[in-house]
Amino acid sequence: MTVRAGRTRGRGATGQPSARFEPLHREPVDDGWVGDDEPPTPLRTEVTVERPRTVLSWNQSPDVPFELSLNPYRGCEHGCSYCFARPAHAYVGLSPGLDFESRLFAKVGAADCLRRELARPGHRVTPVALGINTDAYQPVEREWRITRELLEVLAEVRHPVSIVTKSALVERDLDLLAPMAEQGLVQVALSVTTLDRSLSRRLEPRAAAPQRRLETMRRLSAAGVPVSMLVAPLIPVLTDGELETLLVAGAEAGARSADYVLLRLPREVAGLFEDWLRAWTPLKADHVLQRLREAHGGRLYDSTFGHRMRGAGPYADLLAQRFRLARRRAGLGGRLAELDITRFRAPAPPDDRETSGQLALF
Repeated sequence: MTVRAGRTRGRGATGQPSARFEPLHREPVDDGWVGDDEPPTPLRTEVTVERPRTVLSWNQSPDVPFELSLNPYRGCEHGCSYCFARPAHAYVGLSPGLDFESRLFAKVGAADCLRRELARPGHRVTPVALGINTDAYQPVEREWRITRELLEVLAEVRHPVSIVTKSALVERDLDLLAPMAEQGLVQVALSVTTLDRSLSRRLEPRAAAPQRRLETMRRLSAAGVPVSMLVAPLIPVLTDGELETLLVAGAEAGARSADYVLLRLPREVAGLFEDWLRAWTPLKADHVLQRLREAHGGRLYDSTFGHRMRGAGPYADLLAQRFRLARRRAGLGGRLAELDITRFRAPAPPDDRETSGQLALF
């Protein structure tokens, strides 16, 4: 299939680079048969079933406020052109480009797997971050409902959980989230990149519209669920001018706190995002990249802990100062309350639930 830059409707990536571990690399060649007036070939989403043996991942990164994470899917249909998780598709032999957003893996059986892991005697209770690598509420969740099943397990055993999403679909699970919030077991962060609908449609084509995410904040907050606003990523030149406006909008929508992450371009994401810039905002592309280099010591990205989320130097310092001032003015300077880790009750493993129920009769 021929894929042309900026012409794949409803997709974020403008290309299909080969996976970095593959022995063969392919390059597109214009043979003259595809004209500019020819409509692009639609790219349909394919979902492959994956049977996980473990679903909980531990990390020791000082840059993130969690140690434990849980991802129901590989790949993400939202198609955010800047997504830092794109390089992970190379581990399954697929491209971090269009494959990442159209060839997905659903972790069927993840709820039973989670139950087994939580039932282990050595499990240490700490809030689990749901949907960190890829969005747990991406469009395919409507059909597969794996996130819903995982939340049902977490609610049953009263395990604390934090959620980050760009989707309004999280409202579907308010019947679980509201009671969990009453027990101090859940908080939700809505990631909002820009309020410009046209720009958002190109940056993150299958995520909820920015105004719809703000409405989701209102509905979650009204239901008693603690909500924060995550300005992520903050993109130099393209969206950094909206920083103050975004925080005010989040506060008006019911957010109680806010944070931000400077655009991250690890591995193949750097080339993919540069291609996107030159396809959609060619007059701003060099300016965006120059600002990023200023924040990363002359490189497009520096993965060093303590640096990768914020950058360093005059431009990065200016962003940090603006954020602190804007957050305080918007009334978002506080933090959400710590989640309660004392309510957890270990479940019986899936294979033992029937036996446990029978023993309870005696």
